[in-house]
Amino acid sequence: MSREGGCYQAEAGGTGLAIPVKERGRREKNSTAPRVLIFADQADWHIRELSEAFAPAGAEVATVSMRRCGLSVTEEGARFLLPEPASRLPDLVFVKTISAGSFEEVTLRLGILHGLAAAGSVVVNSAPAIERCVDKSQTSLRLVLAGLPTPPAWTVQSPEAAAAIITAEAAQGHELVLKPLFGAQGRGLLRLRNPELLPPSDAVAGIYYLQRFIAPAESTFRDCRVLVSNGRAVAAMLREHENWITNVHQGARCVAISPEEEVAQLSVAAATAVGAFHAGVDLIRGADGLWQVLEVNSMPAWRGLQSVTPFRIAACLAADALALVSRIPVDG
Repeated sequence: MSREGGCYQAEAGGTGLAIPVKERGRREKNSTAPRVLIFADQADWHIRELSEAFAPAGAEVATVSMRRCGLSVTEEGARFLLPEPASRLPDLVFVKTISAGSFEEVTLRLGILHGLAAAGSVVVNSAPAIERCVDKSQTSLRLVLAGLPTPPAWTVQSPEAAAAIITAEAAQGHELVLKPLFGAQGRGLLRLRNPELLPPSDAVAGIYYLQRFIAPAESTFRDCRVLVSNGRAVAAMLREHENWITNVHQGARCVAISPEEEVAQLSVAAATAVGAFHAGVDLIRGADGLWQVLEVNSMPAWRGLQSVTPFRIAACLAADALALVSRIPVDG
């Protein structure tokens, strides 16, 4: 067992420990410090920030990759197989990343989150919220059902259907952005006006998610990232770039702003629509001056936002999440 950046990492190849399920929705009486389990693939800057942020509460913090977790259901009951020695289930599970993998692997990892919540752990974000956000088609659907402004989007399973949509949109003067259904950080985006440029089906895992391109209100490409936590907009920035892809990982500049009332309300409403306790909400203002929600990220990075924010974002996220734990009744 090693300790790195304020969090425990199980050594590679460890056998792990089966932790029995506790009574649902209750904390143990003699538990003085909350046990926090962070799911992440590596102890990067974000994990170090979170671990330090949980420390003032005296939390016992561990970080584990979901690749190393499992589930056991036998005559003796259900057990979560976690590669982190502990005598009890975590009070709080903070999901920073879910390891990529096959459909079956990701299904199991989400199932573990569902199970931990059912067993009594507080899970942020919840498995349903993550499912609605990682699937851009579901995000678009939830935003529309909530009556929130978001660019028109189509999700189809054949290049012929996608080509017909591109042609129909082009006839009305619109471009479309092809996005990976499960993509992030601006990777794999493609602007399309001509269906002949459409990639083959195997290049997009058989799914074409097409979102209408929103032309910028100014000459510079610019959008807005708002961090929402516990029903409020806590920090915001503009991302500016000469290129139309404005993600920080693609070289965009971060500009601090205070979220104006409309942007704050729209961001909180978007997070609520997908059921996210905290989220990174991306918005864009078109040439008509109106804001629209592009995406909602349930496992947001905030290093770029932190660079233009005067307070520690991790401290805010940790405090809000721990407040949920304090509401769990204690045995005895």
